[in-house]
This record gives sequence, C-alpha cells and structure tokens, in this order.
Amino acid sequence: MITKEYVVFLDRATLLADLRIPDFNHAWVELPTCTVDQVAEQLWRATIAITNKVPITRAVLDASPKLRLIAVAATGTNNVDLDACRERGVAVCNIRGYAQHTVPEHVFMLLLALRRNLLAWRVSLQNDAWQKAEQFCLFDHEIHDLHGSTLGLIGYGNVGVGVERLARAFGMQVLIAERKGAAEIRPGRVAFDEVLAHADQISLHTPLTEDTQGLIGAREFGLMKRSAILINTARGGVVDEAALVSALKTRRIAGAGFDVLSLEPPSQGNPLLALSLPNFLLTPHVAWSSREAMQALADQLIDNIEAFVRGEERNRVV
Repeated sequence: MITKEYVVFLDRATLLADLRIPDFNHAWVELPTCTVDQVAEQLWRATIAITNKVPITRAVLDASPKLRLIAVAATGTNNVDLDACRERGVAVCNIRGYAQHTVPEHVFMLLLALRRNLLAWRVSLQNDAWQKAEQFCLFDHEIHDLHGSTLGLIGYGNVGVGVERLARAFGMQVLIAERKGAAEIRPGRVAFDEVLAHADQISLHTPLTEDTQGLIGAREFGLMKRSAILINTARGGVVDEAALVSALKTRRIAGAGFDVLSLEPPSQGNPLLALSLPNFLLTPHVAWSSREAMQALADQLIDNIEAFVRGEERNRVV
C-alpha cells in the first residue's frame, strides 16, 4: 500500500508555468534538466515520474522498481518505451487539448509569412529597394492570398481541428487526409496522395510513430504542386529532411515552415539550419509554448497525477 508518493520531474525547465501542489501525501523533486545517463539514478525510488522530453527506456524501467506512473508533460509519448511499461504494469498518461489555440496560430503565422513572402520583403527593405522605387510600392516578390486556396491536413486530432477552424475563417477549402496507404477512405476524408496532389498548403499534425517516420519524402514531394507550401509543427522525423532540402532548392515546392527537427536540440547540426532561403522558415519547437498554453498544460499535468493517485484513469496511454 503506497502511503506516500515520491514524484520526480526530470525536466522542469521545459515548462514555464506555475505548478500547484498535488493534493495527496508526497515528496517532490524537480530537476531543471536531466541527461539520459542520469535518469535511472534519479528514478530509483520514484513512484511517479514526470517527463517532457527526457527518454524513459526499458533499461530505466528495469532500474526503477517502485515506478507506478509516468506522467508525460506533453502530448507526444515517443520518448517513453510504452511496450516495456505495459509489460511492467507502469501507467502512462499524457496531455491533451492544451495546444488547440497556440499551435494553430503558429501554423498560420508561418503560412501567412510564406504566402505573402514576408522574408523576401524584409530583405528588399534592408537593401533600400523601396527608397529607390519609381512608384509608391514594389512588385519584387509575389503575394498570394490564403482566401480561396486549399489546405490539406495530415492528422486530425485536437490541433488539426483547431487549424481547420482558422482555415475556414480565412475562407480556405480544407481536405482532411486519410492515413497513408489506407485500404478504405472514411467519410469526410480524402485519400492521402490526393490531398498531396490538390492542396496549396499542407499542414502536418501526426504523432511520431513507426508508421509516420519519414511520412513525407521524395515521393510525396513529387506529388505536390510546385506552388505548394509544407508546414510541420508535429515532429521532425515525420519528414525526410534531406528530401525537403532538395525540394526547396530545386523549387519542387514553393516553400516550407517548420517548428521541429529530427533531433532536438540540434547540437550536431542539421541541414535545415543551414538553409538561408526566403521560402523557408524555421522556429525552435515553440509552437506549443505560449504562456497561456503552458499554464493549461501544467494544470492538466497535476490533474492527471491526482486522478491516478485516486485510482481514476485520466488521459491514459497505457
């Protein structure tokens, strides 16, 4: 019988929000960061582990005999060995719905900047092009409206629905993609390849799994319109980054806006970091992190843990 929970937050510095004190008997330890090599040492007596991005592997679980719950302080759970958790009876819960406004707004920030050529206009101004103009405005770079264009959504969870809501407000048509290679097309969905071929913009909102690793590669870029824009605020591994670089440099697609990379932080470099193109935007995995969204995440995190201690299943993945 557990009379006192031992809670360890492995990467508290990833969450800029207030955490209320859990309403149960507990000891609380929080680390700003934690390396892979330190995880087992930190969790050997923990009954509840909190992680945002720190990996919890099979080896860590073997070294953590008291562990009963892994509370992921994010939606994605690809940093946790879920099969090993099932085998050991360790529960896993995640955060849901907190990013329904912040990520869609980030998607449209990227879309608008690319569709209206914001970076290219900034360079023109820096080069005094307006001052040298013979008329009141410049026509150096193309501008296109979102209104009347077609957005393809790959992934239709809470965030995808939020992106659709904003797209409809802009007067866009929306195509919701069926899973790649699906034998049947569900009502309201469109075949994966058909979405790629017809969408003016494509926004990715899938988790990173074995099925979605490299979901968008050279083949998929070949199906897209040359005028298409690809937005990725999901996970870096969903897109073949080398294929993306090639597609941008050869103008196979018109542009891309990314908030994620295959390895984060990119301490050993990444081909996307070296891209200096007016048709490519990269932000450092911040689409999720408005202060409002982080506080909602923090509140839900404690809700999940308190529910588990009460014996309730809330946002359970395992």
